[in-house]
Amino acid sequence: MATTPAPLHVLLLISFALSLLAPASCSGTIHPPPPPPPPVINRYVLAVHKDGATGLHVANVAKRTPQKPIPHLVDLNGGMVWEHCDERRYLSSTFYVPPFGDYLCSPAGKAQFRRTCSGSAAPAAPDRPGCHNNSCGILPVNPVTKHRVVAELSIDMFSILATRGSNPGRPIRFCKFYFACAPASLLRPGLPVGVHGVAGLGHTPISLQSQLASHCGFPPKFALCLTSMSSNDNTGVIFFGDGPYNMLPGVDVSSGLLYTPLTFRRRGKYFIEVRSIKINQKPVPLNASLLGNGRTRISTTTPYTILEHSIFIAVARLFTRELSDIPQAELIPPFPACYERARFSSTRLGPGVPFIEFVMQDEDTVWTIFGANSMVEARPEILCLAFIDGGSQPKDPIVIGAHQFEDNLLQFDVGRSRLGFSSSLLLRRTNCANFNFTSVASQAE
Repeated sequence: MATTPAPLHVLLLISFALSLLAPASCSGTIHPPPPPPPPVINRYVLAVHKDGATGLHVANVAKRTPQKPIPHLVDLNGGMVWEHCDERRYLSSTFYVPPFGDYLCSPAGKAQFRRTCSGSAAPAAPDRPGCHNNSCGILPVNPVTKHRVVAELSIDMFSILATRGSNPGRPIRFCKFYFACAPASLLRPGLPVGVHGVAGLGHTPISLQSQLASHCGFPPKFALCLTSMSSNDNTGVIFFGDGPYNMLPGVDVSSGLLYTPLTFRRRGKYFIEVRSIKINQKPVPLNASLLGNGRTRISTTTPYTILEHSIFIAVARLFTRELSDIPQAELIPPFPACYERARFSSTRLGPGVPFIEFVMQDEDTVWTIFGANSMVEARPEILCLAFIDGGSQPKDPIVIGAHQFEDNLLQFDVGRSRLGFSSSLLLRRTNCANFNFTSVASQAE
């Protein structure tokens, strides 16, 4: 019997099905699937060390071309990054000063004005870093002395280490980084020896944290973890971007944070609301009108917490009452009470003294300050309560100083207007000097 040939459409379907089973090839070569795109780097890390003489915190900011580390004081409330531009020593092939009215001046917003440098008008004095005619003028401030000077808005290369949360990765360079080129007079006095500028982290368009968030497209969020140790071998860290933030021995210090509303006042400074203070869970009798309404400022350039006079007296009185069975040592100004170290037990959280609580929006949101952060060794073997009298009419009734949040993690979630805080990391058997800067994470390449 003769075989009936298959219809053409059936043959075509069989041919197409066989082609799906055959490996894709070109000249006999099998091509693997394309590799996945590299992960987006959206987290950065900056090492910070404590200056032993002043108690302030300093970061080496990598700038210029060729790259050079420039020591900058860390100023949480600073509105910009500024640097002393010595015309004889500021050498960079990528330095640029936009003229006034140029679109490149626009990030400075209303803070800018037209500036004329009298020295550059003479033919014998050509334009130089810090001195250009018709530049965008700006007013940086020394956060210690509060002194302001006229400076020029400038642009140069900036570099920072990427991270996945543990270990640093490769440096990432940004070619359009704004800073103020300031005269040497702004450095003196008050700043730590060797510092050449200030790294402002305030809620302004040209602060360090705002520029990184803008360049990289992540929500404005950064975290401070400042070390209590002033040795050069122990550095704290600033994280830019979201967590995790991992400290040795493998602790994600960004987990378990408590959150309180964060408000911005007076040129982008950071404020929270402290509604009451307790010592050993006993309320400190305070004038309630002095608290609330987001009037507690956080500051990295204030070494110790400053309290309005009546708050200071009430806190010192209750604290010493809780230690009434321990004789006080000779007073060491400006601290309100001092004791011999040997009088206290030594614990993982510092000397065994009454703990102090800042109560936020409710009784469940409490920042607890243990002995390591409430006491300071003002003289060898003499511990003093590390709070300062701010007088009767300060701008802010409470300014939380750096000593009180060393070895604490503070996460400034600017986009969501909230502060995350950990209380002492010593509770978790780690501290802010435990970020592993000694090895590079290949996954961040």
